[in-house]
Formats: sequence, C-alpha cells, structure tokens
Amino acid sequence: MHALVGENGAGKSTLMKILYGMQKPDEGTIAIHGEQVSYSSPADAIARGIGMVHQHFMLADNLTVLENVVLGSEKLYGIGGKARRKILEISERYGLGVRPDVLVEDLGVADRQRVEILKVLYRGATTLILDEPTAVLVPQEVDALFDNLRELKSEGLAVIFISHKLGEVLSVADEITVIRRGTTVGTAVPAETTSKQLAELMVGSELPTPETADSTVTDRPVLQVEELRLAAPGGGKPLLDGISFTIHAGEVLGLAGVEGNGQTELIETLIGLEQADSGTVRLLGDDVTGWPTRRRRESGVGYIPEDRHRHGLLLDAPLWENRILGHVTEAPNSKGMWLDPKAAQADTERIVKEYDVRTPGIDVTAASLSGGNQQKLIVGREMSHSPKFLIAAHPTRGVDVGAQAQIWDQIREARREGLAVLLISADLDELIGLSDTLRVIYDGRLVADADPASITPEELGSAMTGAASGHLEHTEDGA
Repeated sequence: MHALVGENGAGKSTLMKILYGMQKPDEGTIAIHGEQVSYSSPADAIARGIGMVHQHFMLADNLTVLENVVLGSEKLYGIGGKARRKILEISERYGLGVRPDVLVEDLGVADRQRVEILKVLYRGATTLILDEPTAVLVPQEVDALFDNLRELKSEGLAVIFISHKLGEVLSVADEITVIRRGTTVGTAVPAETTSKQLAELMVGSELPTPETADSTVTDRPVLQVEELRLAAPGGGKPLLDGISFTIHAGEVLGLAGVEGNGQTELIETLIGLEQADSGTVRLLGDDVTGWPTRRRRESGVGYIPEDRHRHGLLLDAPLWENRILGHVTEAPNSKGMWLDPKAAQADTERIVKEYDVRTPGIDVTAASLSGGNQQKLIVGREMSHSPKFLIAAHPTRGVDVGAQAQIWDQIREARREGLAVLLISADLDELIGLSDTLRVIYDGRLVADADPASITPEELGSAMTGAASGHLEHTEDGA
C-alpha cells in the first residue's frame, strides 16, 4: 500500500490521471510488471489492471448495485446470474459486504465506496488508485475501509492511496511518496516518520491544529431555528423533523452527521433554496422563514457550500466574475442598478493576495485552480461581505494542511469578531477543535449534543451512526 501526499496543486490528481489514461504525459515512462506501457484511454489502463476510485463517486443512483457494477462491462459476465455470482464472489473474498439488488440511492457513503471498489475489482484490477477515500467517512467506517484494503493487499493487490489526513496515511501505508509543485521531494517509511515531519515535507511548515483559544460566545442570539420541518417529496418520513437550535454571536455550532441525514436539506432551508413546511428561522430577531435567498444574503448570511464545483463556482468563468457570485447587488460588485467590473476586479486582486490564492492572475478560469485555491477564493469572497451568520459546509474538504490552516484562521478570526457560524464537517477533529457547541444529526433529527472539550472522535462517530443519543459524556472506556 503506497500513499501519495502533497498540498493542493502539487500534482497528485494529474499524476493519477496519467496513470489511469485520462491524460497523456509529455515525457517519462510508466512500467507495469517491468513492461513499459503507453495509454490512449482509461480502457487501456483497465486492460492493464489499473482501477481508480474517484473522490466524487461515479455511480448512478437510480440503478441497483449490480447494474452499476456491470455498466460498460456487460461483455465480461453478462448482466444476469453469472454477473451476480461474480459480484458475490468478489464481495465475499475481500469482505466488502455488497448487496447486488439494492438501489444505490438507498446506500450510505461507506457502502457506495465499497461498490466503487468492487466495480474496479470486477474489471480485473490488480492495482487500485483511491483518491481521498476517507474524506466522507466516520472513524468506524474508516477502520472498516482499512480492513478491506489490508485484505486486498494480502491477496496480492497493490493500492495507491491519496490522502490529506496524515495520521491515516501513517497508520495504513507501507511507503509514502511526497510531492510538491509537481516534483517528488521525498519518500518516507511510516514506522520512522511523524505527522509533523510529513507535514514539513509536504508544505515546508508545521502541522496546523484546529484548536480554538478562549471562548468568544456571547449571549446575543444571531440565528434561532425553532421546530423546523421539511416534508419528503411524495410523502414518507420527513427530511427534517423538529430541528431547533440557537447560534450566538461569537459561537461556532458544529453539526456532526454521516452524509445524507438531513445536513444538505438544513443548509438549503437556512439559505432559502428550500421552503420549510413548518417552523421558523430568525436572523438577528427578524423572521426570515419566508424570505428569498437574495434577501437573506443581503442581510448578512455567508455560505461556503459543501460542493464547490456545483454550488460555489462557475468553473469556466474568470476569478473576478466568480468573486461577484452570490453578491451581485452588493458593493464593491455593483453601483446602484449596475455592475462595477473594475471595482470587482480590484477587490478580487485583494482577495487573491489576502487569502493566498495561488493563481497567475484574476482572468484565469476557476477550473484552472487546484481545489484548495478554489476553496480559498470562496472563503475570501464570503468573508469580504462581513457576514453576521456563516454556513460553512465542509470548508476544508480536499484541501491540504497549508490551506486548511488558513481557512481555520479565517473562521477563528471571524468568530472573535462576533460572527455566528454553523460548521458542518466530516472531519471530526476539525469539528471538535473549532466548535463551541456540538450537535449530532441523524435521520433528519438532532439526536445528541456534546461538549467539544471532552468528547473523542470515536464517541462522536458512534452517535453519528445512531448508536448513542442525548448528552454525550466522555467515559474512560468510551461508552
């Protein structure tokens, strides 16, 4: 098991795309089993036994597991009994626990990931590339994934593992390659390396921690949510059921939960993209429940979306146009009824400088930036309008330790200045480190709360899977 680490924009994804046949190298060689190879497409890589599990899963929700696995490879084992037997055989052999007839939309994140792994094994992969495989998993699911990977390794498969979580890399890898700015800068053996040394190799600086200093929580409510309910389309169990909480000025409320338990619907209801069926949302005392999104934004709601590509950026537009997004009617982007491109461009230059967005200029497209730099641009844009309430959904997902530290600093600084923050994250260390208050969401309900000063990631992970509720107290045995 070989880990590949490096900061955003270091070249990890580009290198993997070359290995998987999605991009052609200009020079250099790739050898598989000692034989030099050249690919013209991913099909060539698959034929050579290379399989890739992407960070964003490539599954069709409205198909079953079996249909997803055989899709595009029907010639291998057909689409009937033979394919089913093969899927069950692989699942059994590697301890994946995959059920062929379940619809993918009914699966949790960890199960979807196992389907992705099975999909590449079904095609005969002997080398697996996993891009950020633990980004959306709770600790128990991470442990289960690593057990699966060790099983694959024991059967003679090779695994290339890309991650920003250095503790995980050190616990699971046999060897680590560190790349920086497109060049290999070092290799490390986990048994002889610490997280601190690895971080210094990656970014040339120490490993940041998400710890916050003294409490800045005031008694001034900024956001008050009372008995919020959102019905499911076509009936059935509500997507949000009786959600109530208050966030004060200077407070970070951390919301923990396995993806798909109502976080997205809660965000959309707070930002105004969804209308609640009942309940109220108050911002600084005003009832904003029926307000449209634009009015909420103009009243001081900032938003770092969970999916920066789908909801945060226009990838084909230049950076200065992306700076205007979501704030079209506000200075410096507009004067009265008219946009002010020159002022927006000047302010984009400021954001690029202040937030260390690494780019050749503000006229390049957002798509040309690495994920971490895209995220820094979004954070800079949202913080530039001095929000009163910030929704931060997975603010550091897929960003390296350097960018992570800068984003944490911005959230801490805003908190000191009296901002109320709703922090939603799959990184439990981040949630525990940055939050003043912790709540757990499960099946559309808030089921537990915890004190960030005493809770462990394992105890929080247990509540996220529905195994614990109420007020979570830390005990020596983790019960």
